[in-house]
Amino acid sequence: MKKCIKFSKLFTVMVIFSSALIVSGIAGFFTKGINFGIDFQAGFIAKVRFAPSAFILTYNGEKNVQVAQNGQGIDLTVISVDTENKVYSFKYTDYPEIGQFIDAVQQQIDGIKIQTLAPVSTPLRDVFITAETSRVTMEPFRVHYVPSQIQPIDADEVRHALASIPSASVQQVGEAQDRVFQIRLPDNGTYTNANAELRAVITTALVTAYEADNFVVLSTDFVGSRFSSSLAQQAILLVLGALFLIFFYALIRFRWTFALGAVLALIHDVLIMLAFIVWSRMEFTSTTIAAILTIVGYSINDTVVVFDRIRENIRLNPKLPLVEVLDLAQTEVLTRTIITTVTTMLAAISLYAFTSGNMKDFALALIVGMTSGVYSTIYIAGACITFFSGKRTAAGDLLQTKKEVISGVTV
Repeated sequence: MKKCIKFSKLFTVMVIFSSALIVSGIAGFFTKGINFGIDFQAGFIAKVRFAPSAFILTYNGEKNVQVAQNGQGIDLTVISVDTENKVYSFKYTDYPEIGQFIDAVQQQIDGIKIQTLAPVSTPLRDVFITAETSRVTMEPFRVHYVPSQIQPIDADEVRHALASIPSASVQQVGEAQDRVFQIRLPDNGTYTNANAELRAVITTALVTAYEADNFVVLSTDFVGSRFSSSLAQQAILLVLGALFLIFFYALIRFRWTFALGAVLALIHDVLIMLAFIVWSRMEFTSTTIAAILTIVGYSINDTVVVFDRIRENIRLNPKLPLVEVLDLAQTEVLTRTIITTVTTMLAAISLYAFTSGNMKDFALALIVGMTSGVYSTIYIAGACITFFSGKRTAAGDLLQTKKEVISGVTV
């Protein structure tokens, strides 16, 4: 008989350990709650970048002017009803500094006035426009930039600036030097026009704290309460449906104790991931649901490989106790499991190290889920099979399997 690792000796200890983690997650859910993203929480969300204004454009002519930015430079289009539109292109190579750009614009386009706020030697490439195409009117149109020597700010500073809005949540996006933050306000149902009113609340607070010239709203979004609750219900049904189909598949391919062990291991993985999300305060979004479903599929693949080896060893070693057959099968596939998991995890670690935002959270959830998946296949699924099969030998378990084949329970 091959020498094997006695995983079964730790079944009870590991089940207790997992139960403690799951209980802590449930306790955290009721005490701290889940940090729901805008996908699952009704409210308004704004992505804000704290960057001073480089210059301010206004236009008081009879036509319309639109400004657009691309990889080569900035284009200003004079739109006319009775004549052909005229495009003025200002390439970064021709106008490397904003002072040169401003002089050229004022000389070529009548009615354009520009107030310069940044040093005229600032590279034109450093400025950014918040939309692909924006309309310039008599209202001030601000073009912002991030000075090379500007100090980064953190989320705590922004939270302090928004102290007048206790319900506001602030999350940093990207690197600290980018100075980009996501600000979310929940919709508590007291607003007549929640979208506009919540937008005004955030804008007023930011203007008071930083003044209008020192920040720019990159994007906004609003999710209604009906849509958010419907999306949450669909996410729960999606996970439950996946678990049911996996149970049905394992029931057909193996037997009911194996199917139950597989589903309990998957439920364990989902609950461990949720516990991690609760305590790490990771934002729970549709990306998180994608990570959970990815782990469900990854974990069942690993479990099926182990179950195949267990079924084969039951036939090859009918006189061994079933628990020893489990240990032997898990030992035989351990190397394959480690190599497969480490290889996959390297990709997830790379995503975590070199990305940001939702993709970074997705990678972190995958890392936690893959670790839990390997652990649950060995200890949770194995403990379940051992518990429900009792102290039967492999021959006894094989006999039970044959009875189930005859009765049509499994194939």
